[in-house]
Amino acid sequence: MGQALQRAAQWTSAKGGSGGKLEFTKLNEELLNSIIQYVDGFGAKYADESKLVFKKPLTWQTTVSPDAISAPGLEDRGGDKISEAKADKDQPLFSIKRDGSDYECSAMTMEYCEQVLRASGDKKMIEIRACLEANRDPVANMLGERFATVEGDDNSIFRFIEEITKEIEQLAKQHAENEGNTEKQEEIEEKKLVLKMRLILLRLDQQLLNQSIAQITKDVRLTPIMVDGEVTILQELSGDDERKHVLETIDFWGDGYIFKNGCRAPPQRQLHGDIAYIEVRPFDGNMLYITANTSGYYLNKGPDNRGDMNYEKEGDAYRELVTLLKDKSAHFTEMIDKQEFHLKVQEKDDYMDARRVEEDDDDRESTAGYRPDRSKQKAEEDSKDKGQKQKAQKKKKLEPSLKWKALGMEEYQEPDKRETQKLKKKKTSPRMKTKTPVDAEDSFSESSTESEEEEEAVERRSETNADLPSEYWQIQKLVKYLKGGNQTATIIALCSMRDFNLAQETCQLAIRDVGGLEVLINLLDTEEVKCKIGSLKILKEISRNTQIRRAIADLGGLQTMVKILRDPDKDLKCLAAETIANVAKFRRARRTVRQHGGIKKLVGLLDCPIVSATSPEADKDAEVARSGALALWSCSKSKKNKEAMRKAGAIPLLAKLLKSPNENMLIPVVGTLQECASEPSYRLAIRTEGMIEDLVKNLKSQSDELQMHCASAIFKCAEEKETRDLVRQYGGLDPLVSLLQKTENKELLAAATGAIWKCAISPENVTRFQELRAIEQLVGLLNDQPEEVLVNVVGGLGELAKDPPNRMLVRKAGGIPPLVNLLTGTNQALLVNVTRAVGQCAEEQDNMVIIDKLDGVRLLWSLLKNQNPDVQASAAWAICPCIENAKDAGEMVRSFVGGLELIVSLLKSDHREVLASVCAAIANIAKDEENLAVITDHGVVPMLARLTNTYAWKGSRYQSQVDDKLRRHLAEAIARCCNWGNNRTAFGREGAVAPLVKYLKSQDENVHRSTARALYQLSKNPENCITMHEAGVVQPLMKMVGSQDEDLQEASAGCIGNIRRLALANEKARYS
Repeated sequence: MGQALQRAAQWTSAKGGSGGKLEFTKLNEELLNSIIQYVDGFGAKYADESKLVFKKPLTWQTTVSPDAISAPGLEDRGGDKISEAKADKDQPLFSIKRDGSDYECSAMTMEYCEQVLRASGDKKMIEIRACLEANRDPVANMLGERFATVEGDDNSIFRFIEEITKEIEQLAKQHAENEGNTEKQEEIEEKKLVLKMRLILLRLDQQLLNQSIAQITKDVRLTPIMVDGEVTILQELSGDDERKHVLETIDFWGDGYIFKNGCRAPPQRQLHGDIAYIEVRPFDGNMLYITANTSGYYLNKGPDNRGDMNYEKEGDAYRELVTLLKDKSAHFTEMIDKQEFHLKVQEKDDYMDARRVEEDDDDRESTAGYRPDRSKQKAEEDSKDKGQKQKAQKKKKLEPSLKWKALGMEEYQEPDKRETQKLKKKKTSPRMKTKTPVDAEDSFSESSTESEEEEEAVERRSETNADLPSEYWQIQKLVKYLKGGNQTATIIALCSMRDFNLAQETCQLAIRDVGGLEVLINLLDTEEVKCKIGSLKILKEISRNTQIRRAIADLGGLQTMVKILRDPDKDLKCLAAETIANVAKFRRARRTVRQHGGIKKLVGLLDCPIVSATSPEADKDAEVARSGALALWSCSKSKKNKEAMRKAGAIPLLAKLLKSPNENMLIPVVGTLQECASEPSYRLAIRTEGMIEDLVKNLKSQSDELQMHCASAIFKCAEEKETRDLVRQYGGLDPLVSLLQKTENKELLAAATGAIWKCAISPENVTRFQELRAIEQLVGLLNDQPEEVLVNVVGGLGELAKDPPNRMLVRKAGGIPPLVNLLTGTNQALLVNVTRAVGQCAEEQDNMVIIDKLDGVRLLWSLLKNQNPDVQASAAWAICPCIENAKDAGEMVRSFVGGLELIVSLLKSDHREVLASVCAAIANIAKDEENLAVITDHGVVPMLARLTNTYAWKGSRYQSQVDDKLRRHLAEAIARCCNWGNNRTAFGREGAVAPLVKYLKSQDENVHRSTARALYQLSKNPENCITMHEAGVVQPLMKMVGSQDEDLQEASAGCIGNIRRLALANEKARYS
């Protein structure tokens, strides 16, 4: 267990002299769950070992109260629980004692550890985490320092075995001489027990390490080196000979320029994680254009008519380039398996040595384009063209845009030009100077999904000085005193400046226009505390202005404020943190805070004790923590900042502050949590650290803002079922529904409806929502609400309507007409949710009558033309129950002009959910014979047959839920379409039969049922029977004949019967 905790577990950095904490990651959660399961049943498996007394007790801060532990041999002593049994030196084997406001647990046997874990109930994760954090090497405590975890080879077990062996030999000699030693015998038996315990823990260690390796291998991300390596290998295997080579050509797309970080993609695309673009020409298809992204390889749309790359993603992402090419090229799949890979040793030659010298002596631009993986012949060709290329580079120099120069991407320029520019540089405005040394790689790795709250502000200046108010000129005079006065004059000028209304934009811009910002920021570097406080108070007020924020960042004010966060003066730290909170509203400022170590310092401000009694010192500590939380709230809009906060140990500190009774403290803390809850690691931490209970408790607060942030945090965290269950267990559903009454506060309403939507995914929560009459209240919010509220309201109704009784409640509450009206909107997220809700309501015939009268089916059909594939898919799914429950469905469908042609054309889509939903709709449409004839004329048969070949079974990695859903509905559509004309023969001619047989390998019984129906229909054609038999259909169908599903039994038996009848007829014809 020691090696797993040291090597596999992920720890935060140590802070303030204390050890680090276990990070809230998926890997750590799996390790802790495995340890919990191991400890929970330890006594049953190893009865003797569970009673082995440790060398030193395991001690930690526990959540278990003494009253929760009840076992023989324990006695109460003034509220503490202590075991009667003792180890050496009168040390009790177990105790739970009060330590301030918490309890400290001490255990010296696994038996007592197991009892504490069971008593912790649903807080087992917190308990085991606290124990391991307090005892970083538990094996050393349990079995002694000789078994402590060490780097390198650990021979402690072998030495211990040798020691036991020698003692046994000595004891045997004493017995032979009739000198029995009972104490020695007992000591040896105890050592044997220790050895067995060590081997048990060693086996657990190995299990945890294997588990962590399996988890880590899933999270590998691509790097430029990995991409170059894969492409180079495939280039060696490519050529003109189709019989020997796997590909015709493969190379990088673009001008061949390689950036300093190894990427070939342009800087603006590196922000999205793109590394390079690859063009591949297989022997059996068109040119493929592939994006190599940090998340994997995927197809893009290739260059347009102007030669510019269309970066839009097509299809799924793959972890390896070979896997993608296998999926897209049958020839590649066949040939790559025949290749023999061997280690290729490249001999050293004069050319390589010469190129290395060039690499060292040349400028950055030439080294960036150097490729060490070229063959000798290629290198000689390059050397011939070298002179021409250098001339071309002189003529056409790669220059970054002004925006990239601002980010520090100036490695394109030659050194001599930089010196020339420094000499020729004109005097710039002081507002444009910056102290921020921006790292290019760090700039590109900033989250591309991060919302930019503010665009570049357009400066508004008055054209004439006559329109400026008198305050403008008075502030100018005060700034002059600030610039030229002594210390006393400076403090007086700062106080006088604070008397103005600094919230007024005129006053804010007056300070900036006359150079006051530079003076105020310079004052922060002085040693005079009063000057610093005065300056920060003014900066805090005026930094609410967008232009002022950017000016402060340009002047390097953020770096100085970050340094002040280490100042011992608490007032200074508060003001600096609050000013950072105001300034860090845009991306560059947030990056600056992180790059200069501000995140760690801000997290350090959160570490304050939560005390019920008030005192000036405690109030000041709380104010410092509140200011730190405010700044982290602003910084947490960056994905990289969230990660930095997590590594700095912010999560347990935020969890502690969340228990504060101070409302002003709770708002920034919950705001930070709800902002970070977009990341899976934070959602996991919020759940396991017991924060859901505090969030639910604060839903009942009197502050609308606090309620809004709590509801928003629950909205984001309720993606996981465990969180939804905790919200219900802690009574969070009732206050969420009660918040629907506050219709005036739209932000609160959006958060509350979003939380209800996500919580309604769990059927257990739906029952409680029914009792609280949530449906009626949600239906009342379908009118006169902003779109962000409507998206969540409709999403909630869609989830609630999955329960049949709730569909009737939606109708009785008058919810059908407003839902149908929303189908005419343009908001894509709203359209996805409203089509789902209408589809759920259409499952009931009475609801379908209303939807049909309101022309809802026509509106759903029109959404199939929407460009968003999610809208198309949800509309097609909604059409299915409409066709099933409409009175005259066939006539209704035919009444839509061009409707059948439209839905058949969607079978050309590349989106799997669209294909699955359209296949399901076609299966329902084909129930009507006239409609089946029409879609047959529109070419539905070859399109469905093409899909069977595209999504045929190719291995276990295709066993995803979406793929099985598509197979199920595709097979159902084929079964229905077989009932017209010569469609069965056409399916066989198009090659749809053999791929269908492979669908029987699926683990989903629904896929088996629909596939068996399709095969039964297709088996009515003799040629199809032969194809099926050759594909090996009989054996899997024989197994399915014994299924509990009657439809599956009947279809399987019918198919086998048709094959058998054809075989008998063949035999009869042969012998007659």
